[in-house]
Amino acid sequence: MATLLGISGSLRRGSFNTALLHAAESLAPDGVRLEIATLHGIPLFDGDVEREGVPDVVTALKDRIAECDGLLLATPEYNHSLPGPLKNAVDWLSRPQADQPRVFHGRPVALVGATPGPTGTRYAQTAWLPVIQNLGMRPWFGGAFYLSQARQAFDESGTLMDPDYRERLRGFLAGFAEFLGR
Repeated sequence: MATLLGISGSLRRGSFNTALLHAAESLAPDGVRLEIATLHGIPLFDGDVEREGVPDVVTALKDRIAECDGLLLATPEYNHSLPGPLKNAVDWLSRPQADQPRVFHGRPVALVGATPGPTGTRYAQTAWLPVIQNLGMRPWFGGAFYLSQARQAFDESGTLMDPDYRERLRGFLAGFAEFLGR
């Protein structure tokens, strides 16, 4: 069984990106389990704090990433770029630099995103590419998943109701699962 670790770049209760990961959890293909991690509790990156030791919450997330077969990042788009909470977490997760290979090098990664706006996180997903390259990750470019107009795609409880998006997400996950096997 392959294990994907999904991380939402949003901290908001009712986050569309967290809801997207929950939809992905239920749509994962046979032989793939999606676990969802949270960024709650990760402090703002601070070199002084780092000198005292990497926070336990960061170390625990690093260990989960190191143990997974692939990483699924659900990225919001803030001002046509990276969301601060997720970028902050990646900055922590890459410390100390000597631990980067264990956590990131060669790790398969795919990007998805949901937004209430019309562009569907295209800018944010593109902005992640230099970060992914710098960390030595193995990105999957065989598919793209941008969910726009998220208020219409999810119901009040956060369930992905739009059948077209559900089918696209199912296909996206199947493609990423196939990529993991290569």
